[in-house]
Amino acid sequence: MEKNKKIKVVSLLSNLVIIFVLVIVSVFTILPSSKTVSQTETRVYYSGNPDMPYVSLMVNVYWGNEYLEQMLEIFSQTNTQATFFVGGTWASKNNELLQSIKDAGHEIGNHGFFHKDQDKLDYAQNKSEILNNHNLIKELVGVEMNLFAPPSGAYSSITLDVAESLNYKTIMWSKDTIDWRDHDASLIVKRATTNLKNGDLILMHPTEATVQALSEIISSIKSQGFEIVPVSKNIEKIEV
Repeated sequence: MEKNKKIKVVSLLSNLVIIFVLVIVSVFTILPSSKTVSQTETRVYYSGNPDMPYVSLMVNVYWGNEYLEQMLEIFSQTNTQATFFVGGTWASKNNELLQSIKDAGHEIGNHGFFHKDQDKLDYAQNKSEILNNHNLIKELVGVEMNLFAPPSGAYSSITLDVAESLNYKTIMWSKDTIDWRDHDASLIVKRATTNLKNGDLILMHPTEATVQALSEIISSIKSQGFEIVPVSKNIEKIEV
């Protein structure tokens, strides 16, 4: 009797183990695979052409007016073209500065209208953020933007679907100066110029420390044999 009881217990435990394994397998089957995630990621440019010695400077603009003119002057003195990703609320109040960016020959990209985290928005909201800013910039300075930098780097597959439907390429970065947080010019230079590689996309903002670091950043990039180009030229011969 005792032996039969032990056999039943062992059998029950074996069945429980089998059920547990089946549940785990089914969960991983249902969940998105790493391939699904990578398919989303491959629709985003985190860097440019790895076969060309190009580096791009990207300036996200929603604030920092007091430093923008100084940045533009440094870019002019060093014969450097950058890509400015501008926000709609900023552009609507700073038409003259926006025009100065365009007149200086810099590239202008879309940074959303209200600087919202796009990964938290539905399809219609994503579209509104991108399209409203697109139409505003076109009206103000006649530029048809086609590069989109998601505010805070936050995006979802819906964001990418919307961007593609509006003929936009979604741009992230390979180097982040984190100048909005760390107001240390030497640290900003180090983050922007250490271990540079072909296609690097360097993110910055109009801050006092960035202005202090900018000339050295440009000089260091060029001294390492790289050419500073707008983002569109950096990515034009690669597909994601």
